[in-house]
Amino acid sequence: MDKGLRGGPTQDEVAAVALWHLRLAPGCAFADVGCGTGKIAVAASRTAGRVVAIDRRPEAAACTRAAAETAGVENIETVCGEAVEVLEGCGPLDAAFVGGSRDLERVLDVLAGKVHGRVVVDCVLLETLHQAVETMQNLGIFKEVISLQVAHSHPLGQGMMMRPANPVWLVVGEVA
Repeated sequence: MDKGLRGGPTQDEVAAVALWHLRLAPGCAFADVGCGTGKIAVAASRTAGRVVAIDRRPEAAACTRAAAETAGVENIETVCGEAVEVLEGCGPLDAAFVGGSRDLERVLDVLAGKVHGRVVVDCVLLETLHQAVETMQNLGIFKEVISLQVAHSHPLGQGMMMRPANPVWLVVGEVA
């Protein structure tokens, strides 16, 4: 997986928490919006029956395709295009992860009409956090925000220190 893509990959610990909150059921239909390196799409493909991985950047779509091939999974459809347009034509969904989108309000609006289950938005910017919460509240699908701070140990002299990664917020919505 190309870790040189802007904004990615999702931290392993964040991915694990996001996938838990998505509550994927065996055979479900799942969308990964802003799929980047493909980490979430590949992880979800082990449970989901159908995964639609979407990114507007050709290099990200190629990276996701390569990650799927490396993982030996065949139930990921990778689409290079604008999220709103792709989502409008992809049929009903059981869950969606939004790892990036230029048009978050419109993406969430479309997902609120397509998903019958959970939507999780990964936010690293405070502005994105605010926009995701406010939009989900307006759509009547807001459930909660989870704040995550991951730190890993690193040697320092004769001891060990913790080196933190940037904080991440997961905004969880649920469509009945």
